[in-house]
Amino acid sequence: MKMEHDLHMTKGEEETSYFKNSRLQEKALVQTKPVLQKIVMEMCVDLLHPTMTIVDLGCSSSDNTLFFVSNVIEAVSHHLEKFSRHPIELQFFLNDLPGNDFNHVFQSLQRFNNSIDMDHKGEPIPAFYIAGLPSSYYTRLLPRRSVHLFHSSYCLHWRSRLPDGLEGKKRSYPNEGNIGIGATTPPCVVKMYKEQFQKDMLLFLQLRHEELVANGQMVLTFLGRKHDDVYRASLNRLYGLLSQSVQSLVEEGLVEKEKLDSFNLAVYGPSMDEVKAVVDQSQQFELTYIKLFETNWDPYDDSEGNDVHDSVQSGINVANCLRAVMEPLFTSHFGESVLDELFKKFAYNVALHLVKEKTKYSVITLSLKRR
Repeated sequence: MKMEHDLHMTKGEEETSYFKNSRLQEKALVQTKPVLQKIVMEMCVDLLHPTMTIVDLGCSSSDNTLFFVSNVIEAVSHHLEKFSRHPIELQFFLNDLPGNDFNHVFQSLQRFNNSIDMDHKGEPIPAFYIAGLPSSYYTRLLPRRSVHLFHSSYCLHWRSRLPDGLEGKKRSYPNEGNIGIGATTPPCVVKMYKEQFQKDMLLFLQLRHEELVANGQMVLTFLGRKHDDVYRASLNRLYGLLSQSVQSLVEEGLVEKEKLDSFNLAVYGPSMDEVKAVVDQSQQFELTYIKLFETNWDPYDDSEGNDVHDSVQSGINVANCLRAVMEPLFTSHFGESVLDELFKKFAYNVALHLVKEKTKYSVITLSLKRR
């Protein structure tokens, strides 16, 4: 797996694209909007420079990218309306890996500008400028002390790489039969994932600390887990169903067993305690807010109860959502020819699971202030 090349959302506007299947991520942006806007307005008060620089890490390429931008503009507009002593200009940097469909974002800008004008008629609108920033957020991105706010949503559960030793040597695969942490994953592999999370987050915090201005802030949202027991994590249970789906293709002779055994996702959903421990260890940020909320696996299920009204359709919705994220990685490793059958089986397995239990993602959102 080549993370820099293969990790990107499915491009275009087809039925399996991220553009058509990113409602789950949109719901997280709506959920965290009050926290984001509160922090933006605080920063407007403390701003010592006429330009506020904001970076969206892992921006992707759906409407969600510009939805985040509009949330920031809205917060600044409210501030200007109440305290319009000094004009504020906004510089947005949209960051993602080079394989991201930046063209789709830029082609949407004129329509976005028109919508901003329509939504804020009669209100002061800050001048804003948008640029792309193709690179990994596990590297330095911008000059020292140049950024006021970093934002990231649904990205930081992705690791910078697979843990050392997980690739397998001499046709021996330590996580055989799994594509991530599953029910049969050995404790030694879980330890590898946990240590990779700690390394990555410490590096991430160090890099952002260098780039943030004094008292600069971050709002970060990512998939985590509700329980200390990693095997009970809803994210890992979902990937367990995906592993079963690949295993079915192996049994049918459509995929080689070694292809399954040698494939692992560079994903780890931490607990709240693990996140707090890394922030404390870094000693570079003050944790000003942290919360875990849950959201249904099915992005189109907005109900709060424990009943699934149509498990078959929910299975399809979950499969489409995950395919929009995973398709490039799976194509690179397993080949494009098996994708339709794989996600058909996955939708079926998810539907069977939801009949027994309505499972939800655990999502962690936090805000950090630079010390």
